[in-house]
Amino acid sequence: MKIFTIGFTKKSAEQFFESLHLAGVKRVVDVRLNNVSQLAGFAKKNDLAYFLKRICGMDYLHLPSLAPTKEILDDYKKKRGSWDAYERAFIDLMVARKIENEIERETLKDACLLCSEDKPHYCHRRLVVEYLQKHWGNIEVAHLGEEQR
Repeated sequence: MKIFTIGFTKKSAEQFFESLHLAGVKRVVDVRLNNVSQLAGFAKKNDLAYFLKRICGMDYLHLPSLAPTKEILDDYKKKRGSWDAYERAFIDLMVARKIENEIERETLKDACLLCSEDKPHYCHRRLVVEYLQKHWGNIEVAHLGEEQR
């Protein structure tokens, strides 16, 4: 099973949609808590769903159960908390939510987890796929957008 990840910041619409298309992604799974922000540009929920279908023939799905809570996010972003504390809190949240049992594997097969962070290193989308690898096993992960660097 293959799962992709991508962040939309620091990417043009062309880079973003071409990365998804060339990788063979079947569905974009939005794992953002807030997917309607003005900062999102082409990646706002309704616009993104339209563009994905029209440009790439892909489905769009928003799964806030794979997003951090507002409190966890605020502690990290607004209060300038440490990445280690954020990571622990988010992993604990995934454990409590039992995401490995709540999300069907077929939903994520050949899907791409979308978040705003440019790179996966300090983003919860990486934590989600690593958590699922641990629980489901046999997952190949590809972080899209890194090839433009």
